Amino acid sequence: MKRLLLVAVACLALAGSCSPELGPSGPTANWPEWGGDKGGMHYSPLTHVNARNVGRLELAWEHHSGDFNPPSAEKMTTGLQVTPIVVNETLYYCTPYMRVFALDPETGQERWSFDPKLREAGVGGPYPLTCRGVAYWEAAEPVIGEACQKRILYGTKDSELWALDADTGRPCKGFGEAGKVRLREGIEKDIPPWEYYVTSPPLVMGDRVILGALVADQLRTDAPSGVVRAFDVRTGELDWAFDPVPPGWGAELPAGERFHRGTPNVWSILSGDEERGLVFVPTGGASPDSYGGERDGIDLYGSSTVALHAATGEVAWHFQTVHHDVWDYDVGTQPELFQIEGVGGGRPGVLQATKMGHVFLLDRETGVPLYPVEERPVPTDGVPGEKLSPTQPFPTHPPPLHPTELTPENVGYTFADRGSCVEALKKFRFDGIFTPPSIEGSIQYPHTAGGMNWGGVAIDPVNGMMFTNQTHLAMIVEMLPREAYEKVPPDAVAYPNELYPMTGTPYGVKRSGYFSSAGAPCNPTPWGSLQAVDLETGKVKWKVNLGTTKHQAPWPLYLIPGLGDVGAPNFGGGLVSAGGLFFIGATTDRAFRAFDVETGEILWEVELPFQANASPLSYRLGAGGRQFVVIAAGGNAISKQGDAIMAFALPETE
Repeated sequence: MKRLLLVAVACLALAGSCSPELGPSGPTANWPEWGGDKGGMHYSPLTHVNARNVGRLELAWEHHSGDFNPPSAEKMTTGLQVTPIVVNETLYYCTPYMRVFALDPETGQERWSFDPKLREAGVGGPYPLTCRGVAYWEAAEPVIGEACQKRILYGTKDSELWALDADTGRPCKGFGEAGKVRLREGIEKDIPPWEYYVTSPPLVMGDRVILGALVADQLRTDAPSGVVRAFDVRTGELDWAFDPVPPGWGAELPAGERFHRGTPNVWSILSGDEERGLVFVPTGGASPDSYGGERDGIDLYGSSTVALHAATGEVAWHFQTVHHDVWDYDVGTQPELFQIEGVGGGRPGVLQATKMGHVFLLDRETGVPLYPVEERPVPTDGVPGEKLSPTQPFPTHPPPLHPTELTPENVGYTFADRGSCVEALKKFRFDGIFTPPSIEGSIQYPHTAGGMNWGGVAIDPVNGMMFTNQTHLAMIVEMLPREAYEKVPPDAVAYPNELYPMTGTPYGVKRSGYFSSAGAPCNPTPWGSLQAVDLETGKVKWKVNLGTTKHQAPWPLYLIPGLGDVGAPNFGGGLVSAGGLFFIGATTDRAFRAFDVETGEILWEVELPFQANASPLSYRLGAGGRQFVVIAAGGNAISKQGDAIMAFALPETE
């Protein structure tokens, strides 16, 4: 009875996406949203796969789309970051080339596929091709015999929003123009296709589909608008738009444009509270990211969690995680919705994780922190023309989870690395987490990639635990006066080093890793970690290294204790289940692992053919059926690339 009650509580937290009836092997559940539910908890109530039997997981099926490119000068690289959804008794996912596949979730067999025929003009630019997911809508009162009563909705790199019949994959004729809405309406014209487009799944709220878009970083002050828009899910007509400028901000709009340029954009995953009619959006910084002297207050909603009324798009409240952000610490993680007895007085909450390793617990209805947030003094002596905030917000419950100390004693991977790392530490400026970018060069720690990034955290709503992976890397940021920037040859800097013009400001910016002369990160290990945090007490229950240096460090260095098991940079998120497990890929060593939620011990591990830079999902569709754990493994721009959707389950005999 206690077990049934816990499962029922979990099902309520997931807004009914699972069934609490206990079959021969536990409850059933689908995975209807990118993060499992509209609140993005990355939680599964399934218990069929658990800490006792996870060691017997095996590959049940895999699917290959063929949509991937290895690094080359001729084609864009790809990054497989998708988390499929499972709903309507079908698994749906999108590929880096924006094709959509519908699969049988039990066997992986194709049911249909759709190709938007991504135009060649839409595949250029500095970023890898990626599509993180799709969304699902079903009519509350379906019309018998009519198509598109169930729809798949998603955005493409061509800046188009598509609506497809979920049963056939055919475009919905009544939606926009032949099934698509062009998202550049009211946006700056004649910009390169790669400067503005959709990478993350939209959010469906009632009969509205809501989404933002990526805006290319660091290019210019008058970058395309960061507007968030809601469209009618049936017709594709614009319902409302949130233009993220301060109230009364009156800059004149260019002819033909409806939304202000240079505003904070929303490139990551949105969340929704249908009961309260609220949409929660994580915002990036105003353009350009590393210099704010020309912003004139346009970054009021920058690097924030913003709650919008789903019916109108009007702001209900907003909470800023970084004031006047010049560190590119945009909010990349989905705002996650929770309500847990003993956490914040049991109030409905929003958990916002950040690239700095800060976790803010906010009241869902007001945005007021559930626990004290301290405004602490930070350096204000940035480059000439900059106007930095004298304080920044620091959470106290939980306290910051990312290390921020760099000293001559703790930098350097090995003794041989230490000399060049100490030399760089003395050469460049470092005054802690909010060291301002400078002309002489500043060390930024954490990195712009995290801490925590778009993979987010996982929340166990029954036990009040949060599980989070983090990357721990430092970088060097150099502000180049315009004359100096113009003298840098365009081909002199190549990724992972970065060079950006920041047109409209007195500076360009150069960013590079804080690496030793041997190419190893200088900051202390671990370079990747996994933590379990008790949300009621705010304390870390356990912390372990996540990943190894395999496929990064030369053989046999990665096999040496203390040198190989030091954690690894990781991109993607995790999944916590009622079976007492936390699943995660994400690491550069290509492993997919299951951890014991009580101890952090690895209970199961398999090496994948490619890095799993995505978040896993889990489902079990019928009593007596198998529970599947699925991960996308396809790498990213700086690793081996592929196209594998891989489903793991216990042997059929079990």
